[in-house]
Amino acid sequence: MRAFTRTYVTAAVAVAALVLTGCSAPNSGAAPATPAANASEVPDKPSAPVTLNILDVAGNQKLTGPMVDAFVAANPDVISAVTWESAGAPDLVGSIKPQVDSGSLSIDLVMTGTDGLAAGIGQDLWIPLVTDYADRLSNQADYIEPAANMQEIAEGFGVVTTYYPSGPLLQYDPEVVTDVPTTPEEVLAWAEANPGKFGYARPANSGPGRTFLQGLPYILGDSDPTDPVNGWDKTWAYLKQLGLTINNYPTGTGQVISNMADGTWAMIPTTTGWDIEPRATAKMPASIEAAPFDDFTWVTDAHYAVVPQGQTADKMSAILLLLQDMLTPETNAMAYDTGYFYPGPAIEGATLDKAPQASQDVIAEFGRDWYDDLIEEMPKAAPLEPAALVQAFDIWDREVGSGKFEGQ
Repeated sequence: MRAFTRTYVTAAVAVAALVLTGCSAPNSGAAPATPAANASEVPDKPSAPVTLNILDVAGNQKLTGPMVDAFVAANPDVISAVTWESAGAPDLVGSIKPQVDSGSLSIDLVMTGTDGLAAGIGQDLWIPLVTDYADRLSNQADYIEPAANMQEIAEGFGVVTTYYPSGPLLQYDPEVVTDVPTTPEEVLAWAEANPGKFGYARPANSGPGRTFLQGLPYILGDSDPTDPVNGWDKTWAYLKQLGLTINNYPTGTGQVISNMADGTWAMIPTTTGWDIEPRATAKMPASIEAAPFDDFTWVTDAHYAVVPQGQTADKMSAILLLLQDMLTPETNAMAYDTGYFYPGPAIEGATLDKAPQASQDVIAEFGRDWYDDLIEEMPKAAPLEPAALVQAFDIWDREVGSGKFEGQ
């Protein structure tokens, strides 16, 4: 098996300066609190129960919300209440930076993907959690190997809470696609024979689209899958040819799911989670099938917990206790959820039998019996570095999707 390819965080740090001009901090109405001066001042337990305000910019509440709720219920002497709010990852820096600069935090903890993680690192927004508090996050020693590799790219600032291998995979309507492609070349041949029936969303705004984009260089044998400018000749030529069969590119994955549900499209690139969850929640017919490419590399993904600079000692104490608990097998197994991030757990021993019964039932009915073997068998690569991902999106927008996505 090919070794795991270590790259750095996938987010577009280059766009952080842009979002600063378009967003403002939430108004907490609270006076600035006294931050902890250093890690030695953070107690083992808060002096009094705290309220935590969590910002979710990755759709992560669905996975980690139950973990937080379970901890709060079991530890009312640590956390008295939790509030959640959601936002888009591009809005994150504009929301958090004014709070950090003013020393008045209204957000205590952020749940993010690699995009928000990197943008915050670029603006020096996050406390170096793992660097400063490694001894109090000892359950990180139990990460499964690919989650541990995703943890490395956090540069000590974020804590991986959930992980999945992502894709790319194919999803198709078996009533229309009777000879299922197993290679990109066969996908192209099918799309040319069935124009307008294959599609995917603009990669800059879609997880499956982004995974398809980053996975193709490995499948097609490009010279350097980590360099979209100089190493993706085969990928760009392929996507341009495939694009001749595609009428338009939605700006989000939701429309892709709708296109499959109503029969507009009959085949799409997907990920494990985007295959399971829409069928489990009746967003698309349960009869929709999925298939892997014959030879491919998983492009991995993860969610992270990060803490804004300037956090108080008591809240920092509560957050550390919460994260340590989230990284236990019994709690982390809640990440199976409805298959949205399948498998989801980042911790050894967080097996499906430890997940809530509802999750076990969903996976039993809507999972694929070949997923786990495929996850074990096929090689895994981390996403593109921030600057490289920005370049890939720019090239795709100009040379592949131009004139065919919303706003043009």
